[in-house]
Amino acid sequence: MNSEKGHIHPVTHITNEMVKAFLEMGFDVAAGPELEDEYHNFDALNFPKDHPARDMQDTFWLKDIPKLLRTQTSNVQIRYMEKNKPPFKIIVPGKVFRNEATDRTHEVQFYQLEGLAVGEDVSMANLKYYLNSFLRKIFGEDVKTQFRPGYFPFVEPGVEIDLECFRCKGSGCSTCSHSGWIEVLGAGMVHPNVLRNVGIDPEKYQGFAFGVGIDRIAVLKYGVDDIRLFYNGDLRLVNQF
Repeated sequence: MNSEKGHIHPVTHITNEMVKAFLEMGFDVAAGPELEDEYHNFDALNFPKDHPARDMQDTFWLKDIPKLLRTQTSNVQIRYMEKNKPPFKIIVPGKVFRNEATDRTHEVQFYQLEGLAVGEDVSMANLKYYLNSFLRKIFGEDVKTQFRPGYFPFVEPGVEIDLECFRCKGSGCSTCSHSGWIEVLGAGMVHPNVLRNVGIDPEKYQGFAFGVGIDRIAVLKYGVDDIRLFYNGDLRLVNQF
């Protein structure tokens, strides 16, 4: 009897590649619950009480218990810092959930890799070094990046990191909305309030954090033009890997 050889799903494949890149730079892997409470998902991460991410259109809340499906893997950085003392460097790959309309670039479930480093004299320069090193490992040594200001409640200052568009090489096209760049990461220095919330002295320790959509990296690396193709069960996609 003939049987076909199985294939690793492309999201699993790129997750393994991303994790390997950070392990080579001395990070450890951490994990935590997908079913979370409001404190670890929002409050401890310095989200204001009226932040739109708390609204029903963004978050799946359970009906009968005060729990939610985590909207980012950042909940694990809080749980890790509650139990561990600096210095440390961790990454957290995992599934997250957003209650939003689906289209070619959005799904209600997707995968994210969170990163966190806390220690003495940690700086934005360290963050830039690690993220540029990671992106070169995934996309090649000639990849071009730009860092620009961005806002996230749990970091200050915050930055967004873009890659030069692979299709137009920065000249502008429909893929990059004619900007020449494609956003891939959000990052920044851990907000002092977040450190205080987990009992870490922000006068002694500093940290950086970042989050990257694993599916987005897979879309860019493999040239898939619709994120929904990863989850519709079509084996013609999976069989290419």
